[in-house]
Amino acid sequence: MPTKFIFVSGGVISGLGKGITSASIAFLLKSVGYKVTLVKCENYLNIDAGTINPIEHGDPFLCEDGTEADMDIGTYEKFLDKNMSRHNFVTMGQVYRIVIDRERRFEYNGEDVEAIPHITNEITDRIRNAAKIDKAEIVIVELGGTVGEYQNLFYYEAARILTLKNSKDVIHIHVSYLPTPPHLGEPKTKPTQQSVRALNSAGIQPDFIIARSEKPLDKRRRDRFSIFCNMNPEDIISSPDASTVYEVPLQFHEQGLLKKICQKLSVKYQNPDLSKWIDLIKRVKAKKSHDITIAIVGKYFTTGEYQLRDSYAALMDAIDHASWATGCKVQTIWIDAGKVERDGIEKYVARNINGLIVPIGWGERGSEGMITAAGYARDRKIPYLGLCYGMQLAVISYARDILKLKDANTTENNQKIQHPVIHLMPAQEKFMKRRSYGGTMRLGAWEAYVKKNTIAWSAYEKYNGFIDKNSGLTSERHRHRYEFNDQYADKFEKAGLIISARSKIENLVEIIELPKDKHPFYLGTQGHPEYKSRPNKPHPIFLEYIRSCIDMK
Repeated sequence: MPTKFIFVSGGVISGLGKGITSASIAFLLKSVGYKVTLVKCENYLNIDAGTINPIEHGDPFLCEDGTEADMDIGTYEKFLDKNMSRHNFVTMGQVYRIVIDRERRFEYNGEDVEAIPHITNEITDRIRNAAKIDKAEIVIVELGGTVGEYQNLFYYEAARILTLKNSKDVIHIHVSYLPTPPHLGEPKTKPTQQSVRALNSAGIQPDFIIARSEKPLDKRRRDRFSIFCNMNPEDIISSPDASTVYEVPLQFHEQGLLKKICQKLSVKYQNPDLSKWIDLIKRVKAKKSHDITIAIVGKYFTTGEYQLRDSYAALMDAIDHASWATGCKVQTIWIDAGKVERDGIEKYVARNINGLIVPIGWGERGSEGMITAAGYARDRKIPYLGLCYGMQLAVISYARDILKLKDANTTENNQKIQHPVIHLMPAQEKFMKRRSYGGTMRLGAWEAYVKKNTIAWSAYEKYNGFIDKNSGLTSERHRHRYEFNDQYADKFEKAGLIISARSKIENLVEIIELPKDKHPFYLGTQGHPEYKSRPNKPHPIFLEYIRSCIDMK
């Protein structure tokens, strides 16, 4: 059959759940046997998400091939249980750069280069290329931002042109918001009416509206949409707030969305097998046999007077996945590392916490607070998990407190120290000298050998995390420039620190831990297990960590 395209746009406000909607539809189509892929089109002029402050745009998601993408790419991976790659992520910066580079190489043969058709052609070419690479029968394209923004006009124009040329093979789904003002007590349809008008002005009529609201949509609201948005009432799909985002595919399926999409795309429909997904939702909602509290000491929680979950989205998801698998309710306490640095940790950490995590981070701000947290967990035998920066800072804490190297630090924060136990990777020096920051770190999947009789080995063995169990080979995604300084390896090991994994290439330190007879669970990993966790396949490290927190309680 000809390739089919589904464009998912947004209206009224950002952050409504276009990514979850796109992933849910892809999941349903995959469940009936179609080969599906997704493409996220971002508005910003950054080439990728790697240099964006996570407070500004959420946690950049790291792909297996090293692509630093929008966190919606992570949502796609979790729903489809499939790796996304560079071709699944498009930014306006990528598009502009390739068009300008072609013009400089005289590839347009002297033609005047314009937004239409050259920018729009590049966008549609990338969408078709994703279909070709992934051998997809159906491509779902999520358009970033909201309709009517000047930043995404060319995406909508590209979608219009593709629809014009392939009208029988393209449908449009518009995700919009119905606010319920407290003083009125009813959901209002006018904002969505306006966003559909803006979509119409771009030459696009939606085939479906996904109506996001606090409560399910009623008949009156459907009828209003039908009249003012020129649509059939049955094509208005209710998407009320759910207890977990993984319920959304089931919400859609109960309203017949999959069957309606198949009809509009003229493809065969059959009932999907959703049994494993239904079992997942049962685990999510089941009464939990354990209840634990984990403190997370990070530096990207706070924006003004508010706190953001999205700054550590992949970490929060990985904790959820492991907690559901272990029948455990996890409460997380978010602690600003800067406040710990200023006031000490006792003021912010509850005495009854069952675990402590220090996650990813960059630079000096808040680092001393995170080092304090790593030492606090070590001294008080609180299960500790350090992720990338959290691993490096745990090493620094150990060097200062146990090896008595009082000025130990990372050269990322202080280049003049006597004991750089964490230092810049030699391969990174040339990039730093010319300020080449974007896309130049040690990125993507790297293999490592895990040492036997360690916590790391136990976790990977117990939960099938090895590529090769005989050799102890595993693989994690990486995103860093600085590493454990191997000149200090002997000193650390003689002082009781275990180096439990080293990379297959370059023999770099990947995982450090303390022995079980010294600490119930103290582990830091240079890789990012949080990016590989899936709802039905929690990551071994997180499973072992959550179980240790339960055991300690």
